[in-house]
Order: sequence, then C-alpha cells, then structure tokens
Amino acid sequence: MTITYINGGHIYYAFLAGAREVARYKKMLNRINVFPVFDSDTGNNMAATLNYMVDTVNPSRDAGETVRYLADASLSGARGNSGIILAQFINGLSREIGERERLSTRDFGDSVSRAVPYAYSAVANPVEGTMLTVLKDWAELVHSLGKESNDFVKLLFSSLERARHSLQETPEKLKVLRDAAVVDAGAQGFVLFLEGVAGLLKTRDLKALLLEKRPVEELQEPVEAISGDISLRYCSEALLTGRGMDHERIRERIEHLGDSLILAGTPEKTKIHLHTNKPEDFFFSLTDHGKVIEQKVDDMQKQHQVAHQRKYDIALVTDSIADLPQQLIDDYQVHVIPINLEIEGSFFLDKLSIKPGQIYSILDQVKEYPTSSQPSIKQVQHQLAFLCNHYDSVIMISVSKELSGTWNVFQNVAASLREQGKKISVINSRSNSGAQGLLVLKAAELIAAGKGHDEVVQIVEQSIPDAKIFVSVADFKYMVRGGRVSPMKGFVANLLNFKPIVSLDEEGRGTAFANALTRRANTRKIVKIVQSMLDEGRLNRYCIVHAGAPDKAAAYRELFTGLIGKEPEYVVEISPIVALSAGLGAVAFCSIADAEKEAV
Repeated sequence: MTITYINGGHIYYAFLAGAREVARYKKMLNRINVFPVFDSDTGNNMAATLNYMVDTVNPSRDAGETVRYLADASLSGARGNSGIILAQFINGLSREIGERERLSTRDFGDSVSRAVPYAYSAVANPVEGTMLTVLKDWAELVHSLGKESNDFVKLLFSSLERARHSLQETPEKLKVLRDAAVVDAGAQGFVLFLEGVAGLLKTRDLKALLLEKRPVEELQEPVEAISGDISLRYCSEALLTGRGMDHERIRERIEHLGDSLILAGTPEKTKIHLHTNKPEDFFFSLTDHGKVIEQKVDDMQKQHQVAHQRKYDIALVTDSIADLPQQLIDDYQVHVIPINLEIEGSFFLDKLSIKPGQIYSILDQVKEYPTSSQPSIKQVQHQLAFLCNHYDSVIMISVSKELSGTWNVFQNVAASLREQGKKISVINSRSNSGAQGLLVLKAAELIAAGKGHDEVVQIVEQSIPDAKIFVSVADFKYMVRGGRVSPMKGFVANLLNFKPIVSLDEEGRGTAFANALTRRANTRKIVKIVQSMLDEGRLNRYCIVHAGAPDKAAAYRELFTGLIGKEPEYVVEISPIVALSAGLGAVAFCSIADAEKEAV
C-alpha cells in the first residue's frame, strides 16, 4: 500500500483517529502529568482540544482549507499547556501549507519542519524534554524522509518510531520526569496521536474508526501517586480577538503575573495560557489588547487534591452564586462552577477572573450594564467528567432555577452522565447568595460526617424551605440597570427614599419583602423577622454577606450575635453576579434551620 499524496479528507480523518487514541488513554496521561505542575489533567486537556477540533470542523477535500479550519478550531478548543502548544503548531502548519489543495511527502515535510518554530515561539520559556522536543525530533525526520520517499506510509511509520524513541529520552532531559520515573505526559499524548493515525493507515477502515468501541489497554503507569507543590494555583486561559494584536506587547504586559506563559494564534485571534494566583489581574490586563471572548480557570490545587488527596467519596458541587469563604470551600473540597459575566463584549468568570471588589467601579463606568449567563454545557461537562473519574457519586446544589438557567444546565449534563451509569443528584436550592452557601455548607458537613449520598440529598432538601435571605438594598439604581425593577418604579422609590428589603419566595423567585424610609428602620424590620424565626424554631445557623460594605456587615454581626446568642457561621462579600442587582452598599442576613431529620 502506497499513499503518494494527501488531501483535506485524509488530514481530517488522521486527526480524528489521533484524537480517538488520545481519548482512550487520557486517564493514563493524567496520572503521569508532572510537568509543569502536578495537576493531573494533561489527558483531559489534550483529549478536549482534539475532540473539539474534529467535532467542530467539516472536512474539505482541499488540504489547505481543512487545516485552516482545524487551526481556527484549535484556538477555541485548546486547553492546558499541551493543548495550546499543539494549537500553535497546527496554526503554524496552516500558514506553511497555505492554499495547497493536496500535499506530497516533500510538501508535508517542509511544512511540518517550518511549523515547529511556531510552537517554540508560543512558549515564554521553552523546556526540552517535553512535547516540544518530541515534536521537533519527529518533524526533522519527516522533513528528511519527505525528500527521499514519496510514500506517506513509510514516512509516518518511520517517523513514529523516531517520536517513540524521543519520548523515552524525555526523562534524561528533564529532572522532574526522571525523579518521578515517567515520560512527559504532553509528549506521550503527541505520540499517542501519531499511533492513532498509524492505526488508521493499517486498517484503512473508516467505519471502524467511527463506530468501534474497543477496550482500553492501559500503558505503563507509575507505581505510586505523583505529587508535588503547586505554588501558582490557577491555570488561566483566554481567547482574545482584535486587530493587529502584538504578541510581544501582550507577553510583556502579563508575564510578571505568573509562569508557564504560552501565546498561540494570530494577530486577530489569540489563545493565552498562564499559571497565576491572580487570574482577575491577568484577564483585566488582556482587555487593553482585545476582547476576551472565552475564559477558562482551572484550580490546579483542587485538581491535584481530587486525584491524590481526596477526602471523601462524594463530590459536592455548587455554582459561584453560593457565597462561602474560600477557606471553607478548600477545607471541605467543594467544587465551584463559575457563572459567566459579560462586560462590554468581554467575558469573565464569576469570583475567578473577576473579584467582588472589582465590580463596583465598573458598574458606574460602563455604558452597557453587565449581564450574566449560566455556565456553558462544555464547562459543566468538563468539570463533571473529571469528578466522575475520581468520586463514587456527585451532589450538585444550584442557585434557584427561577433566577438562573444554571439548574437546567446541571440537570442536562447530569442526565447524560447518568445514562453512563454515574450517580449524580442535582438539587434546586430555591435560594441564592449566603442562603445557598449555608445549604452547601450543611451538605459538606454531612458528607464529612460519613453520611451516604441519598441521606445527604434528603436532609439538604428538607432544609431548603427554611433557607432564608433578607437583603437590605442601599440604592435602587442597580436593580433598575440590572432589569430587576422598572425605571419608573426605581425613580419613584428613589424619590421617596425607599430602602427595600429583598428576599426570595418559596419557589425561589425574587420579591420585595418590605420597604422602609431609613436604613435604621430597615434594620429594625429585619430584626423583627429574625426574632419571629427564632420564636418559631426556624433559625439555627446564619451568616452575613455584603456588597462592598464591611462596616455595615460588622454592625450586623454585632447586632445579630447579641440577638441570637451566637456568632454567624461567616461574614463574606457577595458574588459579583449577585452584586449586579444588589448594588454597592447592600448587606444581607441569611439563615437556615437545623433540619436534622434523618433519612428513614
């Protein structure tokens, strides 16, 4: 069998075969992932990158056109160091192939050889012994063989052997690999991609490629779990669009914020990767260079804990509307999926790439008021797929479905995973902010106490009717701009100096619970409500949350500690998403009853 040229169809199905092979072994890639950090997600990232490309692109017979489509999709779908390096290589390959309708072995060899420097240029500090090295060694042999032979089959199998040999040498070049007794995970992923292509050439059976579900044969893995310190917590990625974006200027602007900096793409569309402890500074710096149309922030410490230091068999998941201190989130290993926030065409992740303290100055400056939207299906799928690989079951507690589409997204993704045999429960909290946070805390404590999945779900659901929030709003203008109140009602309310108390009804819908003409009168009404709940035995635990108002929150803490006889569970600033309607100066009392009604 001899193949003397390849067209767009050949290239697309080669990528499809390579993507399938990487996906088969993604768990193994996760387990040998030690560089640049021990975050155990290289397999997920490479599989997600390649699968996005082949799922998005419709192949053409034109080679140049197909690779252009794949290159563009790679920037949108790229995840992690290895995914973005691969995306930059493919973008370089696209530029070098140009408008060619089909490629000879010489054309292909020349193109892959000239594409390698693109991959190296994307990395701020290229390190040998990684996927870059294996990519370079493979491309050099492809280039050499392309001039000697017109047979793609010979070219691929010979260069695959060179890639395998280069892979086995990676521990010799990188001490962290040698110490862990593993090869580089990204490099292994690239070799698996090539092996997938080789498997397709052996069988030439597209039907088998599309339909076959053969069992996975695990490759050699380390005997002990790999671990290490992760000093920079967040793997942050942005997709930036604009005109004439200067990669060097962008690099200079953000490189001091962390490490593992990678820039891939073109002056019109760029994917940027950075490990940092301040993702909010990273993303806001990028808005000076273009529009941030996509973001991803992975908590690498949490990923490492899940893979190697998991405390419980049940994963607890909520959304970023639930207001809880980071310390409690970390202590109970709660997984938080961020809500999306759009500010004048750029997109941010609630509490991750935009912090509560940043939102208030923005609200008074922007012409178009920011809007929020539920997490994407892709965001939730990525998170749940990772958790289902490590936990026996998952419990998800969402913001009230009457306030957001988040519950529907959680439910839809959970339903698809249940069909695969996963145990996942999705609870509509019918609350938000601190009330939702207290429900999540309750679930976390039950899991930590060793309660079973079904019992935790039952007790949390029993607690929902008595989960309450009473928000003292300082200014109606934020509710008007956010669309919660009509401009006319807001005008009248401000004219009369109303100080509303906002709450949620039994179904979780927002409602104006009461009005007062002064802040002091407003507080007296909340005190009366709290006293009534105490008298009826419907209040056991409480918290205080606020919108840029620490002094008011401190006053509430002192007041209610005296009234209730104990300190709040916590005092914390609200989510930027909640701040869109509550506005600067708002403070809230949140509570739940002690629903220790044991499951029968």
